Amino acid sequence: MKKLLLVDGHYYLYRSFYAIRGLTNSRGEPTNAIFGFTKALRRMLQDVQPDFAAVIWDAGLPERRTALQPEYKQQRPEMPADLKFQEAPMQHLVSLLGIASIAVPGTEADDVIASYASAHDGETVIATNDKDILQMVNERIAIYSTAKADVVDERAGFALLRIDEVRKKWGVAPSQIGDVLALTGDSSDNIPGVEGVGSKTATALIQQFGSVDTMLAQAAEIEKPKVREKITANVERIRQNLEMVRLDTDLALPVAVEEMVIRPNYQQLIEAIAGYEFRSLLAELKKEFTPSATPPPPPEPMHQADLWG
Repeated sequence: MKKLLLVDGHYYLYRSFYAIRGLTNSRGEPTNAIFGFTKALRRMLQDVQPDFAAVIWDAGLPERRTALQPEYKQQRPEMPADLKFQEAPMQHLVSLLGIASIAVPGTEADDVIASYASAHDGETVIATNDKDILQMVNERIAIYSTAKADVVDERAGFALLRIDEVRKKWGVAPSQIGDVLALTGDSSDNIPGVEGVGSKTATALIQQFGSVDTMLAQAAEIEKPKVREKITANVERIRQNLEMVRLDTDLALPVAVEEMVIRPNYQQLIEAIAGYEFRSLLAELKKEFTPSATPPPPPEPMHQADLWG
């Protein structure tokens, strides 16, 4: 069974931008996000050793969520200009690295990732920090993390969060993460939770009842009167939130998993990295590339128009 790596593109783009500050080339152009993301991708390939890989990008908000909650993600600021400058070049660089670069117009990366993970029969590793995606973890789907809190083996430098790790971290099974979020909401997405019901209370309720549906059906059994009152007064919001955090797992897949074979275009990749003036990375790539060998056919570069429709 072959292994698939799915990467949350905009999460790692933002993460790299804020983790490495002030990096520019000799022309004064910002390159920090490109450098950090490229290094992160190469490390993932080394850590995970996937047979197939894709970076998935956000390409708009789905109508089903904005219809339910018009304020969904509206609190988020515009992408910083220095980061926006690096977005399209990074998307092109992903293709030169031999990794599929995918975005579905009007769709969030989470839903595309969930659909690919559901469709792939083999092992899937998802690189993201999004809480919603934890719902997908099962016997063959894991989350890739380099967070210190998650990494047990410091020599490895990364961890794969599976069912037991998610349960230990959250107190509930992966399949129950959505139920917890329906109660707490998600401030990062501007999804309001039940006022006064924090993660500890929400987790305890889901541990007791197993799901939001069972909890609402047996609300009279909620022991604390104040909590019971808050829950019964917010039934509509809770059900709405449950739909908001539900992931689409059956979207039409724009690229077949079998087409996501990793084939770096070393010649063009080396030229691009030289242009960004990443000296250490350039030396690594030149060492890997053997001109005498017949290079694999380059992937079709994905242009901006292809990405965003």
